[in-house]
Amino acid sequence: MRILHFSDLHIGVESYGHIDPQTGLSARLADFLRTYDQLLDFAIREQVDLVLFCGDAYKSRDPSQTHQRAFARGITRLAQAGIPAFLVVGNHDLPATRGRATALDIFPTLRTPGVIVADRVQPYTVETRSGPLQIVALPWIRRAEFATHPDAASGRSVEEVNRFIERRLGEFVHAAAEALDPRLPAILAGHCTVSGAVTSSEQSMMLGRDHVLLQSSLSLPSFDYVALGHIHKRQVLGVNPPIVYSGSLERVDFGEEKDQKGFYLVELDPTQPRGQRLKAYTFEPVAARAFLTIPVSIDQDDPDPTETVLAAIRRHQVADKVVRVEVTIPRHLEPSLNERRIREALEGAFYIAPLERHLLGDRRTRWQGEALESAKPLDALARYLDTRQGVSPERKRLLLERARDLLEDEPP
Repeated sequence: MRILHFSDLHIGVESYGHIDPQTGLSARLADFLRTYDQLLDFAIREQVDLVLFCGDAYKSRDPSQTHQRAFARGITRLAQAGIPAFLVVGNHDLPATRGRATALDIFPTLRTPGVIVADRVQPYTVETRSGPLQIVALPWIRRAEFATHPDAASGRSVEEVNRFIERRLGEFVHAAAEALDPRLPAILAGHCTVSGAVTSSEQSMMLGRDHVLLQSSLSLPSFDYVALGHIHKRQVLGVNPPIVYSGSLERVDFGEEKDQKGFYLVELDPTQPRGQRLKAYTFEPVAARAFLTIPVSIDQDDPDPTETVLAAIRRHQVADKVVRVEVTIPRHLEPSLNERRIREALEGAFYIAPLERHLLGDRRTRWQGEALESAKPLDALARYLDTRQGVSPERKRLLLERARDLLEDEPP
């Protein structure tokens, strides 16, 4: 039995992109759909038994029709290939108001063949080509779900409510695990934060403070594998059973620059007894959009800081990447940076992030003990021109002459 485990698709992220003039849509949408298609192609080519999605199909809780269509096309491809899909509801799939439909509810509404949407903490049984599979679902839980309980009543701090939710979720998972048939393979599929997990930088995408489950709450002998979503950085937290975050399919920002993106292929042998069914879980990478940071450090006596930056750029391949240049530079040399030339050197990049300047040294407000505010205008201009790199003596003379003419023409 082979299961494809992925999560955090986040269709709708448009950061570090531009509008495609042919479609009128963000070019970043094409990035996210490209990696999605790679996953679907793999699932259909390898004829996996199940595609398991652990939450966050979209960036927005209220995705556009275009984004919903893009996700639904992929699920339809699986249905047409006879591959069931199990979809766990994530925090970005939940509406802000309780009672409204989730972003995934369209599939059970239309009775899409082979698609199960898990929005409750409970066990499910999925029929696959290789036999039945038990899945205990742990979708994202809102605090409102516990609002009527005395231990989560108003007046409690966020931390106290979170601790209550964590304890209750652990109890729910344990009860669901106890109800499983030991003769059948079983996995836990959740969208949550587990203690010990390391994030990349998707904190900016999280909607409020997370409750954090202990690994011991999920590491139960009833499960052959624990599949998780919500954290964008792929990682394995436990061993027996493995507690695995597949990570996101596409990079969201520079915090994920060095993260390899992809999904996991999980292989189980249903004929083996509990504890011996897991044969392998293999990470399968996808070709996600590359992000590149070019750090440059400028010396105090650098005669041409711009050329130093250009030389650093030439040492990298920037084509089709999202690129940012970080320049650490003494404050007095910062005016000599030619940003236009730097951006020209990055031509061919998919997207050029704004130049980041990290200035060293205190801001100069006095020259030789004299406050700038009390300096005469021509003296202040002359001293300013002295700090500018590339201003020749002749150009300085002409600028001072023009300034003198303007000052003399001012009415008394």
